[in-house]
Amino acid sequence: MFPNGWPGRALLLLRLVVGSFLIHDGVAALIRVPQRESIVLQVIAAIAGVFLLVGLWSPIAGAIVALSETWIAIAGTDDPRGTILMATLGIALAILGPGALSIDARLFGRKRLDI
Repeated sequence: MFPNGWPGRALLLLRLVVGSFLIHDGVAALIRVPQRESIVLQVIAAIAGVFLLVGLWSPIAGAIVALSETWIAIAGTDDPRGTILMATLGIALAILGPGALSIDARLFGRKRLDI
């Protein structure tokens, strides 16, 4: 589904916020030494955040975000609330899809079939 209108704009806003936070966390993990979470998982989540930001392969990217953030939360972090929130938002984006304002909608959007 690729909703238009207000639901599509809400999904765009959700993708922009989640993608921005994931990219920020990935860059911050590369700059400083993380306390307990793995740098590799943060970078994987940041790459998936880039895909979410532009709306490309959103269900796959959302699932990758959910898995990596869940693994970070299980491995132990100082702030598990943020990782649990990002995992939940990744699941929501994987289920809901990217919306009409995305690359996925342009590539795989609604097709008109004339019979």
